[in-house]
Amino acid sequence: MNPKLDDRNDNVEKIQEHIDNTIHNMELADDMISNTSDKKLREELKDKNERREKAVDSMKNELRGEAWARENGYE
Repeated sequence: MNPKLDDRNDNVEKIQEHIDNTIHNMELADDMISNTSDKKLREELKDKNERREKAVDSMKNELRGEAWARENGYE
């Protein structure tokens, strides 16, 4: 059985969708932080958003790499 070939044609769009979803989740968490009096929940959401922010930075770097690869023929 032959291994499945790596199809990178839609990687840029998939990564951008992940970035958009993560940013949306950050915004929802920010709203929850503003509207809750639960100190523990606020701290958990702030910590989670910090991790999300780092993930978005990593995804943006990956997106740039994939966009460059697409422009240069995925070689």
